[in-house]
Amino acid sequence: MYWNTGHRLHNDKYIIQEILGQGAFGITYQAIQDTPLQLPVVIKTPNMQLKRDRQYSRYVEKFIQEAKLLGKLCQVPHQNIVRVLDYFEEGDSNTPCLVMEFIDGTSLFDLIENAGQPAKLLPEKDAVNCLYQIGDALKSIHQNSIVHRDIHPGNIMLRGGNQPILIDFGLAGGIAPAKSFSKKFGNENFAPYEQMKGSKEITVDIYGFAATLYYAVTGEYPTTSWDRKYHDAKLIAPKQHNPNISDNLNQAILAGMELEAQDRPQTIQAWLNLLNGETDIQDIDDLSSEKGIDYRKLRDLLAAGNWKDADYKTYVVMLQAIGREKGDWIREEEFLNFPCTDLRTLDRLWVKYSNGKFGFSVQKQIYLESGGKPDGKYDKEAWEKFADLVGWRKEAVWISSYDEFILSTKSYPKGYLPNLVYGVGLVVLGGFLKFNWVILSHRSL
Repeated sequence: MYWNTGHRLHNDKYIIQEILGQGAFGITYQAIQDTPLQLPVVIKTPNMQLKRDRQYSRYVEKFIQEAKLLGKLCQVPHQNIVRVLDYFEEGDSNTPCLVMEFIDGTSLFDLIENAGQPAKLLPEKDAVNCLYQIGDALKSIHQNSIVHRDIHPGNIMLRGGNQPILIDFGLAGGIAPAKSFSKKFGNENFAPYEQMKGSKEITVDIYGFAATLYYAVTGEYPTTSWDRKYHDAKLIAPKQHNPNISDNLNQAILAGMELEAQDRPQTIQAWLNLLNGETDIQDIDDLSSEKGIDYRKLRDLLAAGNWKDADYKTYVVMLQAIGREKGDWIREEEFLNFPCTDLRTLDRLWVKYSNGKFGFSVQKQIYLESGGKPDGKYDKEAWEKFADLVGWRKEAVWISSYDEFILSTKSYPKGYLPNLVYGVGLVVLGGFLKFNWVILSHRSL
């Protein structure tokens, strides 16, 4: 059953006016506060039909998590994020109800669809300005370790026709929002394929963000990431749909919609820089870190070709990433739990400034070409062949000092760096510990 017009909730505090929408999990109502001001609000509840579902209690739990999540964001309100006003449980069944501000306006989706008429495309300046504001909201969300996971035009409301407001944090809480194509994965036209496998990385939002801008300036749905990944479908460049957009905007959208997560900008700010045209796409150094590590010093050492100091700095920031300021060696369990975002940042910096000669992904490829197993499991013959190729062994003896090499990229074999021959533990354990280092790359690169 649904609540009808005039139904009163929370000791007559709210009066239902109409249903605004419903989806796989939730129902949203427009209501008014029964006060002299008669202020409009939105009330969201779980779909009552799901009470017959054996997992209903889990859905309710996730719903409450969403309420807490939005409450957390509202502690420091952002002008482009919907505000939570109240939470209560209604009736004998304790139906959870989340009260939010009512956004007087239309969604970006409805604006573009234009009520069945030809798509109403946003001028480039207006589209970029709209999405830039939503990007600032996403930065705030990500700083709170939250990923929205359902960025699409239907979840961007335009208050008064021009102020964009990000709504519906259902998937951020692990539940399904209205109009999503499943209970987990968001809108298929705007979701990257890895999200459909459960990814909760920031790059999920970056893809949805870029795909939304694609739609805003073309009026066309982009090719789904699933079809691109598994059916060899091609993504049509937005400029082919709309030749009036700039090359910079076209490139920025395509960069944000790269099929593989590691190829996209790794932070919202990096992608916003592309929209602003502040930096050429190829020149951006994404210094993302899950642990708040500053990678600028390492980048500068690499850019200067100071390979030895850069290698030691890599060791230092690796210790920071696993929560240690000092130590002798990085232990096996620490390799296995190393933050993926930081690993990718380190690898990209090494690969870029060595022109593809050094980096963990380079080492991984050499190991595979030496006969190593794709899952990274130890193979003595392949491992020793790899070590000979990258220069970690010389005449079957493990190298443990830089003194045995001339410090220039011309003398280093491909894949030699990062080497990280620091501390007594590394000297004693030799090749075994370095093997763990390569296993690290198999996990995330």
